[in-house]
Amino acid sequence: MNFRSRFDGWLQSRLPLTDHLTLTQRNVYILPTRPGMMLVVTLLVLLVASINYQLNLGYLLTFLLAGCALVAMHVAHRNLRGITMHLIVPDACYAGATSQFVVQLQNARKRPRYGLSMAVNGTDRWVEADVPAQASAGVQLVFNPRQRGLQRVPTLTAQTLFPLGTFRVWTLWRPAAQVLVYPRPESNPPGLPLHGQDDGHRQRQALHPTGEPDGLRPYRRGDTRKAIVWKKAAKTGELVSREHVSLQSNTLWLEPQLTELNGLEPQLSRLCAWVLAAEKMGLRYGLRLSGQAIAPDIGPVHQLRCLRALALV
Repeated sequence: MNFRSRFDGWLQSRLPLTDHLTLTQRNVYILPTRPGMMLVVTLLVLLVASINYQLNLGYLLTFLLAGCALVAMHVAHRNLRGITMHLIVPDACYAGATSQFVVQLQNARKRPRYGLSMAVNGTDRWVEADVPAQASAGVQLVFNPRQRGLQRVPTLTAQTLFPLGTFRVWTLWRPAAQVLVYPRPESNPPGLPLHGQDDGHRQRQALHPTGEPDGLRPYRRGDTRKAIVWKKAAKTGELVSREHVSLQSNTLWLEPQLTELNGLEPQLSRLCAWVLAAEKMGLRYGLRLSGQAIAPDIGPVHQLRCLRALALV
């Protein structure tokens, strides 16, 4: 770990956790940029040359440029100071997917703020915005959580190079909000483990997550449009329907033992894929996980309850 990484870690550990931050002179920092350093070198060369050759116009140019640089430093610092940043809590997402969230920049003063930009600390995905006088502007940022569970929103950086780009004024912000990260669904999971009654005894069946059964039958009056195989009808002119197995009386219980996998994370990944597939197919399903049982149900609220349980196990 280099010095810069250690310094960033030390600095971030001293920052408070808050979703609402107003920038003042205590949390805004300023340093010259590379063009700013080149301007300093240029001014030194001009000053030495003016002294050596007694050039009055050289003195004028040198101190004029130095004065502009000093004014730009104060303008840059004032451009960021006084901004209020408010984080809108991001929605839940899946591990490895992109989580998007919005930061509202509020300008309470009577002058606009130009050239503001924000990014997740340590990345180069800068999003720029101008904030009008006594108004607000939204900045949409993204980050990629790699692990499931409650993950804290990463440290954010806000900066401005306005007006000349010779000084970088920036701040670090540690939001307190957390985003719920579900397990990554398995890409090609096996069929759902369906336990139903057949001829007086229980048997295990497999139904693919796509919800398409293998059997076809002639069209019957009352079949839904989704059940009709339109491709076959276009080729042969015959209406046929998919033979759906009636599962309304059956209860689908999902639990880690049914995945036939070793390791908690692979099991959760497969269970997550099964929950999504069961909801898509309209099945009533329940979840048994780590001593807790979520009663069988159906619907978006039930799906979110199961996904949350998988994320927080």
